[in-house]
Amino acid sequence: MDQVRVAASAINQVPMDWLGNLARVCQGVDEAKDQQVELLVFPELCLSGYNCEDMFFSLHTVRMVERSLAKLLEYVAKLEMILVVGMPLFHRGAMYNAAVVIQNGKILGVNPKKQLPREGVHYESRWFQPGYFGQKDHLTLLGRQVPFGDYRYQIGNFCFAIEICEEAWRSPSGASEHARSGAELVLNPSASHFAFGKYEVREALLKNNSRACQVHYVHANLLGLEAGRMIYDGGSMIVESGQVMARGPRFGFKEGYLCVYDLDLDLARVDKLRNRSEMIQGQSVRLPPLVNGELIVKKPRKPLSSSWKLHPEAKALPLSKEEEFLAAQMQGLFDYLRKSRAKGFVLSLSGGCDSSSVAVLAAQMIACALKELGPKDFAQKLGIKSLPKNPDLARSWIQSLLTLAYQSTDHSSETTRSAARNLALELGAEFHEFSIQDVVKSYTAKAEKALSRPLTWEQDDLSLQNIQARARAPMIWLLANLKNALLLATSNKSEVALGYATMDGDTAGGLAPLGGIDKHFLRQWLRWAEKDCEWGLGPLSALRDVNAQSPTAELRPKDRHQVDEHDLMPYEILARIEILLIKELMSPQDILARLGSEFSGYGGEQLKEYLKRFLRLFAQNQWKRERYAPAFFMGEESLDPKSWCRFPILSGGFSYEAEELELQIGEAP
Repeated sequence: MDQVRVAASAINQVPMDWLGNLARVCQGVDEAKDQQVELLVFPELCLSGYNCEDMFFSLHTVRMVERSLAKLLEYVAKLEMILVVGMPLFHRGAMYNAAVVIQNGKILGVNPKKQLPREGVHYESRWFQPGYFGQKDHLTLLGRQVPFGDYRYQIGNFCFAIEICEEAWRSPSGASEHARSGAELVLNPSASHFAFGKYEVREALLKNNSRACQVHYVHANLLGLEAGRMIYDGGSMIVESGQVMARGPRFGFKEGYLCVYDLDLDLARVDKLRNRSEMIQGQSVRLPPLVNGELIVKKPRKPLSSSWKLHPEAKALPLSKEEEFLAAQMQGLFDYLRKSRAKGFVLSLSGGCDSSSVAVLAAQMIACALKELGPKDFAQKLGIKSLPKNPDLARSWIQSLLTLAYQSTDHSSETTRSAARNLALELGAEFHEFSIQDVVKSYTAKAEKALSRPLTWEQDDLSLQNIQARARAPMIWLLANLKNALLLATSNKSEVALGYATMDGDTAGGLAPLGGIDKHFLRQWLRWAEKDCEWGLGPLSALRDVNAQSPTAELRPKDRHQVDEHDLMPYEILARIEILLIKELMSPQDILARLGSEFSGYGGEQLKEYLKRFLRLFAQNQWKRERYAPAFFMGEESLDPKSWCRFPILSGGFSYEAEELELQIGEAP
């Protein structure tokens, strides 16, 4: 067998953390050296961070990354190893997202990314110029001229090509011509963000590309909450002739994870012999440019442990949607906490679905991170100098890192009070109860004096609801400030869509973990967390009191029986309208037709009213979405106006479309 030992490194980087990013790359190199790796691939833009945003326009960014590259070259100068690292590069008046190929401390070549994603959360074409197929150029980098373009690399008797993230998702793939020209191995540095079910799609894509092109793949993906919104799940893979032979772990709380495998190059060669239906003739077909590297000197090496085929820390696959949600949220909360340098979490716990979910996610994160890292590393990563009395017990850490407060008014029920108290007790969090009724009365009394009239529920319903929510904000902010902690907001995506929240009230917070997940799924997830969760603290019986309730804001008098779905619409329908309008970009008429076929238990007029309500509330509440705290990106669409759904603050508000719906003859189909 003609083998080469390859590795993919998933590392947790930070935009513009020059020294930290370099240190983590060097740590990955050291781990690969210990495993006698010959070819090592890192994620794209790993030296700068993937999401530097408009700082990619700054030449300072490029110069700092070049410093990091110079130090890396010095660090690996005596290693007989090929590295691929990602960085931004300035060339001929343009910025490029590039992969730098290094062998024995020298730059072999630079490959610019040829296909730039621009849909959804991706905005690469704002900053980067794309390379092009067959490009052959040179640039001056660190004082030396190096090849710059769509190069493949001949290392002794084997050849590899570079295909950066998005290029693998296009048809034909970015390395297809190189594969036809003799490349046996494709290196795919990526920053592929998490979304439900996307890992399986990524796996199928790599397997299909490997099989179609008769090549092996080394896919290195980014890990962690890099810049504050998008979560990267790692999950590096090594694919041999269409089969995944080694997997790196998904998610995780370490700085990085290595995925190693001994690839049999002859397998790709035999596949080409069996399946090639045409021969490339150099006289008639322009071959992609080639760079020759140095022969890898084969040395005796220890055999790989079989555990590398399925990394010992890899999570069991496949994960359910409930497990993916928990794992992604824990990754996001852990990284946001440590990268923001906050000293813990503070949360206003209402005893309802949203705040209970956030509390559970934070507590489970602490338990799982402690289990993986151990007390000392856990404390070191969070910047904690003194350990609790029982550092091996998760609830000892939860007590010190998670503060919950139930803030009641006259409209609060014993049901939610008990639910909040029991959940805090089972989690082991610090818990407080406050009545804010005196604060509410103080504000309403001042307003009544100013207006020279009493405030009534018949005339002032919304204002009387909002003042209660806003009265909770000062106390919970005070607790967060006193503890130097991160205040977590509890708005979910369903509420974000329709503006069903009180600005400067229940939206108070520096991070809204649930802003990317709809309420319909969240209620399902809480039932799973109550009975079936096997992660961290395990199932939480106290959630029974939360799950037994119908979601309610508890802002109206008890005799008015306030229920969120009565104020809005059934959450299942709300979530479906949002997908059809925002992701599928369907017209209101087409949405109504789709609702009629999917929700046959509802009458056409009722569905029409739900749709009209959604259109009106969605359009008029864009200003709220501009002010929500950052949220984690969870699915294939988002309502975040800064990274996905750019909707005008002032618009026609779908008023004409709503009138057209009214003019339809008869009920909706």
